[in-house]
Amino acid sequence: MAELSEEQESHRMGMHSEQLAGRSQQIFFAPEEAENFASPDSFEVDFDKRAEIDAAELGAQAVNLRIRELMQEGYGSVVVKNPGAKHALGVGVLNRLQLTFEGSLGYFGCGLIDGPNVRISGRVGWSCAENMLSGTVVIEKNAGSTFGAAIRGGDLVCKGDVGARTGINMKGGTIIVGGRTGAFSGFMMQRGRMVVLGDAGTHLGDSMYDGTIYVGGKIAGLGVDAVEGEITDLDVRWLERKLAVYGLEAPGGARNMTKIVSGKQLWNYDNLEPAEKKLVL
Repeated sequence: MAELSEEQESHRMGMHSEQLAGRSQQIFFAPEEAENFASPDSFEVDFDKRAEIDAAELGAQAVNLRIRELMQEGYGSVVVKNPGAKHALGVGVLNRLQLTFEGSLGYFGCGLIDGPNVRISGRVGWSCAENMLSGTVVIEKNAGSTFGAAIRGGDLVCKGDVGARTGINMKGGTIIVGGRTGAFSGFMMQRGRMVVLGDAGTHLGDSMYDGTIYVGGKIAGLGVDAVEGEITDLDVRWLERKLAVYGLEAPGGARNMTKIVSGKQLWNYDNLEPAEKKLVL
């Protein structure tokens, strides 16, 4: 099993700073354990093998079943035309796949995915990519509230504005917002990185346990136990590298973004005296 060195950049960036008692969620694979890198129910696909689905006359369940059938047949690139903002499209894809939606999705689009690279040319409704485990999801326009709820891994990118409670209960991965985000974004955040290039609403990072939020615009207000941290050279290099992947840039430069982290006053909340609890809240 691979060993993590304290000298690795991820440690210096605080990505392993939280002290967990008992079981750890960190699992590391050796190269010879390649069979563990994918779901046991995944299919072998060829990205050069392309298929299209016209969803205009199909329900969400029929579209999702057709995507699975195409993967089973070895198709690695699937384009869904006329999605018509239907709800729960592209959910439960536990496979490597190039999946494109030419149009907009409704609520709960691309939830519970593990591995696909998804591109959506339109908008998405509430709770896009909730409980995402790995892969990438890129939305060209705007997104609704609870964007990336409980995300655990991968990159979730919206190039426009998003609604309230972005990344609520976020457990890992990266969320990038090209525009603004609403109130209570990062609420109860546990791990991962959130990057907002525009403004952020009130109660940003409320009750966050760990993780980091970067904001390029104005912050209307911080939530309970969210505090401003210091931007380091490691932060700048990571931001520039990650944003460049998706053709984005911090409006005033990565160095001038505001970094928000947990104040960690809630870590031992149950042990505080009543007067101390009032001060924290």
